[in-house]
Amino acid sequence: MPHSLHLAPLTADGIERLLAIAVVEATEENVMPPVDEPPGWSPARQQAFRQFYRLHHEAMYEIVVDDRTVGMIRLTPTVDEGVAETGMWLGTSTRGKGIGANALRAVLDHATERGWRTVVADTTPENTSAVRALVACGAVLSYVGDKVIATFSLREN
Repeated sequence: MPHSLHLAPLTADGIERLLAIAVVEATEENVMPPVDEPPGWSPARQQAFRQFYRLHHEAMYEIVVDDRTVGMIRLTPTVDEGVAETGMWLGTSTRGKGIGANALRAVLDHATERGWRTVVADTTPENTSAVRALVACGAVLSYVGDKVIATFSLREN
């Protein structure tokens, strides 16, 4: 279990820390939208990563464990009033240690503080670690096509 986990609002320096983790411990398709480039962390793909995260940084947090960035979690309002969406990625060295569930609990607390009533997330049935974390944090799961949709109903303040 992580000794000390917190979410830090994403900054320009944070984007660089995330990129450093992504290059070493993640595949590009797990951490950013597709780019018309050959696979791998080319300079052009790294620049596309920076641009994507700069555009969306207001809704993103660094997941920090014991003063080390280990991944990202986001909390994005949807078009439906009172509903937000979340998603995350972790570097491979920190997966399977309860960090994802702890980060998810923290982002759900942020959503509650902001007055959102519902948070949704999606994954695939094959991502059993994510499914376990979603259920452990209280999600109700539904299966739509090849997606697992998780819905969290938040308590009101």
